[in-house]
Amino acid sequence: MAAPVEFYFDFASPYGYFAAQEVDGLVAGFGREVAWKPIMIGSAFKASGNLPLVSQPLKGDYARHDWERLARLMAVPYRLPDPFPVPALPPSRAYWWLESRDQDLARSYARAVYLAYFAENMDISSLEVACALGVPLGIDPDEMAAAAQAPQWKARLKDETEAAIAKGVFGSPFFLVDGEGFWGSDRLWMLRSWLEKGGW
Repeated sequence: MAAPVEFYFDFASPYGYFAAQEVDGLVAGFGREVAWKPIMIGSAFKASGNLPLVSQPLKGDYARHDWERLARLMAVPYRLPDPFPVPALPPSRAYWWLESRDQDLARSYARAVYLAYFAENMDISSLEVACALGVPLGIDPDEMAAAAQAPQWKARLKDETEAAIAKGVFGSPFFLVDGEGFWGSDRLWMLRSWLEKGGW
């Protein structure tokens, strides 16, 4: 079986949220799987010299408008959270702990985190909130809290972020298919074409 398509994202990324709605279905149509990989986008910004969109003149206003209309186009729930953005360390560390045990459960948790932040305005930077989001999925909140604070999973998130940057990942979402990189949810059409043609 072909290698999974790597999906790098930050839980505080609106475009990552929108991509998360479609990437699994898109890739499954080609008999491939998706490897979900949360990273610390702030570290990638430092490596590339970039800033969050909302911190950039003109571009920030455009992005806020774009997120609203993209949500309407895709018919997905969305509201710009307050505060925004936030460091999504607890759910990112918890994700890697879950992923080591059950990849499907980890993806379900990731979707719950995205929905909580971008549809329900929940503060995912809170350890308590991050752990509560696992309860409906049958995840013990105390066990998750311990994992999210454990050196092993703090190191895992750091290592995954550094490995992503080493591969050229600088934004969220970012997709790697057989070593070929595609940045942004607006590149899903190109990702689909690459899979259809086997590259060009």
